[in-house]
Amino acid sequence: MPIAADVTLAPGVEIPLPELVNLYGCQIGGETKIGPFVEIQKGVVVGARCKISSHSFLCEGVNLEDEVFIGHGVIFTNDPYPRAAAAGRLQSARDWQVIPTIVKRGASIGSGAVILCGVTIGERAMVGAGAVVTGDVAPDVTVAGVPARVIGRTSI
Repeated sequence: MPIAADVTLAPGVEIPLPELVNLYGCQIGGETKIGPFVEIQKGVVVGARCKISSHSFLCEGVNLEDEVFIGHGVIFTNDPYPRAAAAGRLQSARDWQVIPTIVKRGASIGSGAVILCGVTIGERAMVGAGAVVTGDVAPDVTVAGVPARVIGRTSI
């Protein structure tokens, strides 16, 4: 069941290898392309004309606006203090709250980047490959490094 029955796929979505993705409870906008070995969890909203490259993970709480590029192996998080157990018992959904992350229209995230929860990546911003984004990224800037810092302005 790589693509669950509760997934909303708008017209024109391309998933060349549907048997190699894991999508459930999410909404995918029109003309978006999703590569193999991608997981998109419940509650995620992906806009129109996005590209999500292979081996990427979009967890609950992520919202991609239109025309967003996600490179290979990009990882999003939704819990700033993850733990396996609380008070001697395995944690469950009631033990934590999803912290949302927003990627604005036209932003690009390079391969291998890690996006911590609670950030907003601005319109047309670029995140360099391998960066770790720990705070908001302004529109029209390029960030890179660990932690990610502004290294320039985007040019379109």
